[in-house]
Amino acid sequence: MRRLLGVLALATLLSPGLACPAPCSCSTKKNGRLLAECAYRELRDVPRGLSPNVTILTLSANRLGRLGRSSLAEAPELQSLWLGYNHISAVEPGTFAHLLHLKNLDLSHNRLADFPWQDLGALGALQILKLSNNRLSRLPRGALAGLRELRSLWLNDNALATLAQGAFEGLPALAQLQLFHNPFNCSCRLFWLKEWARGTSAALSGAGSTLCAEPARLRGRPVTEVPDELCVAPSAQLTYLSSLAKAGPGDGLTLSLHCSAAGSPPPEIRWRALTAAGRSLDIRGPSAGQAGQRRRFLAFKNGTLAIPDFGREDEGTYTCLAVNEVGRREVSLHVALAGSRDPPEELPRDDPQAGQPRGHGCAAADEPEPSGAGEKLVIVYHVPRGVRSGAGGREFPLGILPLALGPLLLW
Repeated sequence: MRRLLGVLALATLLSPGLACPAPCSCSTKKNGRLLAECAYRELRDVPRGLSPNVTILTLSANRLGRLGRSSLAEAPELQSLWLGYNHISAVEPGTFAHLLHLKNLDLSHNRLADFPWQDLGALGALQILKLSNNRLSRLPRGALAGLRELRSLWLNDNALATLAQGAFEGLPALAQLQLFHNPFNCSCRLFWLKEWARGTSAALSGAGSTLCAEPARLRGRPVTEVPDELCVAPSAQLTYLSSLAKAGPGDGLTLSLHCSAAGSPPPEIRWRALTAAGRSLDIRGPSAGQAGQRRRFLAFKNGTLAIPDFGREDEGTYTCLAVNEVGRREVSLHVALAGSRDPPEELPRDDPQAGQPRGHGCAAADEPEPSGAGEKLVIVYHVPRGVRSGAGGREFPLGILPLALGPLLLW
């Protein structure tokens, strides 16, 4: 009798841990994990009454259409969650965020056009993530950051046209990646993937089926075989000239800087000015200046930046930025007027080859060179109109002023 009472008492103690929803069958595995088997039950919702100790939940091949924030609230100890082959089209943010012990998550073969990527930030133990055979069209930048235990990632058979650069960085355990059967646009925005695939130890499964859908000239070509010459990071070089005003009462001098840039696709040229007075200005339009004042800078599509009536307030550093889908390059000039009250004598005076862009591969966005590295110091000598008229009234063509007038000198 005592033995029978003891068994009944033990059963009473264990019964809460063995709670099992009616449509499911539950059992304890040899390793002590509690399994709730709910697959192939025609379920339209996650069943209620799950044990809080369940670690494996199988809900594959049902008719689930949506997962709400509270759908899995009863099972915070889950380590494996199988949801493949359902009709899931929406997952509410926060649905997975509390599953801190989750190692395996399978949502393959559903109808997901979006995913609560922010939930992954809490799943540091995740090892396998299957999102294949859905309708996903984007993988946000940083979506996988922090998944240091992730070993296998399935994103194949979706609607991904591109991937943010560095999408798979910070995944030291990644051993298998599936991206095949996506309509990739192999523009230079995706060129980084080829370089990443070259350097990673992870296996890109089905690499021969990871093909370009666009542009037309690359359609059907593996993403990892996009020709290098189609995507070249920018190079840039600065030249400079000056011209004196030919008419008018002023003594105006126009300083012109020209940025020659090359790359594929052709880079966009932008300008940045930092004056000695501490005024910073990004110059992208055809002209730039402070409201209510005359135009101080004229930027042209051919890469020329003109500064009319260059004066001491315009002294400073002028930087050309050449930017394309592969990367960016910047080169700078320090410009000062001779005789200014505070000449920038501490600025570097490099050799004439300084400022030449250094060689880089065509892989990925290059970091800008450190400020001051390879920059030139240009001193502009402005000769007053009275001196010019004493030279026999001779006019000089744009940017070809004699050395006696010292238009631009590189020290």
